[in-house]
Order: sequence, then structure tokens, then C-alpha cells
Amino acid sequence: MVENNVNQNNDLLNAINSVGDVQIGDVVTGEVLDIDDSRQLIVGIQGAGVEGVVPLRELSNKHIDDINEVAKIGDELELVVISKIGNDKEGGSYLLSKKRLEAQAIWKDIQAKEDNNETLEVPVTQVVKGGLVVDAGVRGFIPASMIENRFVNNLSAYEGKTLKVKIIEIDATKNRLILSHKDVLNEERAAKREEVLNSIHEGDIVEGKVARLTNFGAFIDLGGMDGLVHISEISYERVNKPEDVLKVGEDVKVKVLSVDPERNRISLSIKQTLAGPWDDIETKAPVGAVLDGKVKRLTDFGAFVEVFPGVEGLVHISQISHKHIATPGDVLKSGEDVKVKVLDVRPEEHRLALSIKALEEAPKGDNTSSSNNESVNIANDAPEEESGFTLGDLIGNELKGSDKE
Repeated sequence: MVENNVNQNNDLLNAINSVGDVQIGDVVTGEVLDIDDSRQLIVGIQGAGVEGVVPLRELSNKHIDDINEVAKIGDELELVVISKIGNDKEGGSYLLSKKRLEAQAIWKDIQAKEDNNETLEVPVTQVVKGGLVVDAGVRGFIPASMIENRFVNNLSAYEGKTLKVKIIEIDATKNRLILSHKDVLNEERAAKREEVLNSIHEGDIVEGKVARLTNFGAFIDLGGMDGLVHISEISYERVNKPEDVLKVGEDVKVKVLSVDPERNRISLSIKQTLAGPWDDIETKAPVGAVLDGKVKRLTDFGAFVEVFPGVEGLVHISQISHKHIATPGDVLKSGEDVKVKVLDVRPEEHRLALSIKALEEAPKGDNTSSSNNESVNIANDAPEEESGFTLGDLIGNELKGSDKE
């Protein structure tokens, strides 16, 4: 009998000694003893001989409608001690959490990704003033300024989407996680920019999309970086505003004029991918042809008349009227529609000699001497470097005709 009592006392002493102190922050194993009506678990903390409670809100980061779906009596859960509750004299009990233990592991994983400069893929769970709330296992936030590399008007369009993000700031003790989708886009664009600069060369014909328009030209997205089409390279016709010809999002074909990797600049041309206005000019405007034109510019020595988009010819002052005129402005004005006759064509030099008076009936009493006098004036009034035509260029055929007469 005495021996049995000694054994029982030893067992009781061992049991008492096996009960450890429970400290705040300890990770413990708890066996589910009961599920009460307050939507919480009653658990026995193994090795401590005391009980603790796990409220529904501390079971998971995800929403739970029914506590019985995630736990049942007899389950063993790994938990972290949050605080002590109850009466110290009665041994008390402890507030425990499974959710916070899981969060600790998540924060540790996120920190490791940040250390390795890795990205996260996170779904947007809520749109709030100033940015997006995302689920990274823990709550994360993307400020509006870090969503795109451009201004965003409508944040609600991102709700429910999954975004790739970089970690900007992490503080597990404050449950603070700041993320950026813009940084991911900038890195991807930098990689694409380098790829474009290495693959594109002067003279290449490539396809792109109009990204934005300015008063001096159009920026074309080449699939990784933008190149500039200056307003003078949009069309052979005069362009006052790029938006008169192009629209954002439009697909265009461009020719590469130059590539400057050091300055990240690519110059492009749209018009040089098109048929030139002077192509087949001898077919479109043969000598003797009568064409409709518009006076574009007036000078002291004549008028430049556009007969096709991008094609201008010179009507020398002597070819404007049979009557003597002091200046072309005495007879013509810019923007006026006129009919002209082609006197000479120089395709290689992009030159056309035109005449208005050749289509008008000469006044009675007109003679060749007056024509010869006018012809002499051409050399004086129309220097070659300005008009592009010499005396022979302009009236050579007429002089030949006069000699025969």
C-alpha cells in the first residue's frame, strides 16, 4: 500500500512538473475540447495543463461563415498565444490565434521575396480612396500613384484583377505592406526598350501604333519604346496639326530614319513608306498637259502652284499673263484655283515649269518681240537658286518656236 501511494505521488509530481509556463508569443499546440455558442474554440494547451480560446476571427485571414467547417472536437491546431485572460488565482486561460501564426509565416515569406527582389501576384480585393487593397496572404496596399506609369482616372476598373507587383515597403510589426505595379511595368518596358534598340536599324520599315499626339508630331509605340514622327514626316502634303491626319491607337507603317541608343531616341517617318508625290510625274503631268492647280506661294519672280498633293510647279511672272505685270500679286492671290499648262518636267530635280497665259488667247497686236523681251527678263527676275529653273529650262521651247517663225 505504501509503495502504491509513493508511485501515485511520483506520477502526480511528474505531471505537475511537466506543466510549463505559457508566455505571450509562444507557439503552442492546442487540442479542440469544445465549440461554444460564442463562435469560438475551447482548446487544451498541451504540456501546460491550462485551456485557451480561439475566437472565430482568429482562425483564418479568410472569411468563415461556419466555424464547424474549419474545426471539430479532437483536432490539434498550432496556435500562437496572444494574451492572458481570466483570473490568475484560478489558473486563468489564454487568447490564442491560428490566423496570426499563419500571418507570421506569410510575412516571413514576403520578406524573403523582397530580399531577393522578387515580384508578387496579388488579386485586388477592394478599391478605396487613394489606391487598391490587395490580398498578399496579408493585406497589402497599392497607392494610386503606383498603379500605372500613367495617370489613372478610374480605379474601379481594377477591382477583381490580379496584378504583378514589387514590394516597396514592408513592416510586419505594423501590418504594413506597400506594393507597386508601376515599378513592374517600368522594368518590363526598360527590357523591351533595350530589345527594340538592339533589333531596329536605320532604313528598316516597321509597324507601330500611334501612342500620343503633340503639336510637333506623333509618338509611335514600336512594341517596347516610342519613336517620334516629326510633323514634317507625317505626309507629303502640308500638315497643320497631327490630329488632322492621325488618331491615337491607329496602326501605322513607319521607316526608321535614325536610332540613338545613348539618348533612347528613334526618329521615324510615315511619308517615306508611301509613294512619293513625284513618282511617275511624267505620266501624271506630261509636257503640254493642262492641270488644275492652287496658288500656294507668290514671289517676286512668279507663283508656285500645287498641281498634285506635294507637287508644286513654278509659273514664272512672264507666264502669268499676256499683259505686262509688275508683280504676280497684281493678278494672283494665294489659295486661288487656276488652270496651268505644263511647259517642262524634271522628275529627278522635282521641278515643273508651268504657264497660265498659254491657256489664254493672246491680245491682238502681240508679237514675238514682246515674248523675247519677257524671256530676257526671266533670267534677271528668276535666279536659278530660287526658282530652280534657268532661262533655257523655262522658255527654251518657246525660243525655238520663235526662231522657226
